[in-house]
Amino acid sequence: MADQTNVSSDLIWEICRPNNAYLVKRKSGGGSQFSKDPLNLTNKHSRKYAGFVNSKAVGVLPAEKGGVTLITKKTKHQNRPAANRHEVTFAGNKSGPKVYKGIVNYTAKQNYRADLRQEAVARASAIREFSRAKKETPEKKVRGAKAKKTASATES
Repeated sequence: MADQTNVSSDLIWEICRPNNAYLVKRKSGGGSQFSKDPLNLTNKHSRKYAGFVNSKAVGVLPAEKGGVTLITKKTKHQNRPAANRHEVTFAGNKSGPKVYKGIVNYTAKQNYRADLRQEAVARASAIREFSRAKKETPEKKVRGAKAKKTASATES
């Protein structure tokens, strides 16, 4: 009984919505508001995606060597921030579909919010895509007899 919170998550959101440590306000772009919360999958400042408010939240962060770390919030230790997170790391050498299936299976078996599964997979996909090394574009080949002739004339 001591592990349950006495305050509803709706009340926490209404109190913390205008100002909190994760809120990023921008005057450009019509006064956009974003969130730096690690348990926020879309970085939008909204009640649905706020990880510090919801009792069950999912976050995806980059791991070393192109891997992905899945962070879930435990419901058991809500008043102990150091003990209320569980992390699962998917290595970078696994194929993309295996990582995405692992994220979906883990969140489904632990009865986490089904509405966040697609966002978690999209975030993991974006992290994996941007952690890969970019290939250099090859030099364009000269095609045609006239082009080869002019290219050899300019080289010598």
